[in-house]
Amino acid sequence: MEKIIIGTRGSKLALWQAYYVEEKLKEAGAEVEIKVIHTKGDKILDRSLSKIGSKGVFTEELEDQLRNGEIDIAVHSAKDLQSSLDDDFEIIAFTEREEVNDVLVSHKDISIDDEITIGTSSTRRVAMLKAYFPHVSIVDMRGNLQTRIAKMENGDCDALLLAYAGVHRMGYHNKIREKLSLKKFTPAVGQGSVAIESAKSLDPGKRELIINACNHPLTEICLRAERSFLREINGGCSIPVFGYCKWFDDYLLELNAGIVSLDGKQIIRVNTLLDNPEKLGIDTAKKLMDQGGKEILQEIRQQLDQNT
Repeated sequence: MEKIIIGTRGSKLALWQAYYVEEKLKEAGAEVEIKVIHTKGDKILDRSLSKIGSKGVFTEELEDQLRNGEIDIAVHSAKDLQSSLDDDFEIIAFTEREEVNDVLVSHKDISIDDEITIGTSSTRRVAMLKAYFPHVSIVDMRGNLQTRIAKMENGDCDALLLAYAGVHRMGYHNKIREKLSLKKFTPAVGQGSVAIESAKSLDPGKRELIINACNHPLTEICLRAERSFLREINGGCSIPVFGYCKWFDDYLLELNAGIVSLDGKQIIRVNTLLDNPEKLGIDTAKKLMDQGGKEILQEIRQQLDQNT
């Protein structure tokens, strides 16, 4: 029997993801061990993600242990993975995607159209709130899901803006007040799926078992397109880009992607149809850059450099 060691962050949501993968692997006949690893993004909670640095905030320590063979795979929220991996790593599986929408979560009976204070640590969500709902106030909100909900209930904000998948997995349905439109509030690349990363040196037998047990081919194709877009843009956690790919019909993929300025005053959005996921991401990124995205991206990087 193959033994597979899973590396994961220690939050309840990260552990849910690890247990979810563990269950699939056990069903495939593997013996599984889970190892909790604390990352930079978990330890530094008094600064925004953009000030910590976007590359590897939630993955670097996990990758260190992949590299030295202490774990076989690392389990991540796909949206937390940096756009480019080091040459000795690869993503070998994406689990079936859940609903990808952002949701407004609150213990109060409120709407995003009300004059409320919303907590979020995402630069994408902040920029989109400024673009589409400029009447709301925004406060930076770091920490795991339970911590953020506790802060909200203690009066730090009226509501949180979160991914539906995390809220669903943690059983907070009763606090969802609104599901935001995908056409306006397009999600982060990878939102809603769990990604499984390994070193390229992973035993081929283990690799095949993990892929067969965990990978959802349709989700994988869509996320390959989204990540190809993100890689071409060279976007990270601190850059407010978005991208969502879906099947248009039996042969075509549709990628809706774009960038929004930090103040929310400029949004460039492009849609592209193609049957090759990698080329779809690259072509979409180039189209975005040609339509003014390059200038917005340069401006964002300058502003972030000034704030760090």
